[in-house]
Amino acid sequence: MTGRVVVLDVARLEAAHLAGLVGQFADLLRESAPDDGDPAVARLVPPGYADDEEAAREFRALTQGDLLGRRESDAGLVLASLHDAAQIPEDPDDPALLEQVEITLDAETAQAWLRTLAAVRLVLATRLGIVEADDHEHDDPRFGVYDWIGYRLDGLVAALDRED
Repeated sequence: MTGRVVVLDVARLEAAHLAGLVGQFADLLRESAPDDGDPAVARLVPPGYADDEEAAREFRALTQGDLLGRRESDAGLVLASLHDAAQIPEDPDDPALLEQVEITLDAETAQAWLRTLAAVRLVLATRLGIVEADDHEHDDPRFGVYDWIGYRLDGLVAALDRED
C-alpha cells in the first residue's frame, strides 16, 4: 500500500463529531489503564493467554504500555488529519456545517484511522454491553454512534481493499 492515498468525503459537522469522539478516546487512554477496572480499556488490551491467568497478567504487564501508547499515537494522527475539516461555524444554521470536505489519508494515516475507528467502536460496544452482533437493535437510537463508526470503518476498509 506504499504511496497509495485514500480520500474521504465528509461533512464538516461529521468531521467535528468524529474529532470529538477520537479526542474523548485519546483522553480515556491517557487517564486510565486496564488495571483501573475500566472494562472498555481492558478490552483494548486483550489477554495473551486465555487459559493461563498468571501468564495473561504477565503478558499484559509487558505489552499494555506499548499497545495503549500506539493507540494514543494513532488517535493523534486521526485528530491531526481531521483538524481542518472539523472547523465548524458557531451558528447552527450556517450551511457550512454540511459542507463536504475532503480528507486525504496517506498509507500510515489510513492504517491509524482503521485501528482507531475499530478501537473506538470496541470501547462503545463495551459501554453499550455489545458482545455479540445480536446484542443490539439497529433501530435503537442508543446504538447510532456505534453503527455510524461501523459504517465509516466499513467504507475505509472497502477503499483500502480496492484494486487500482
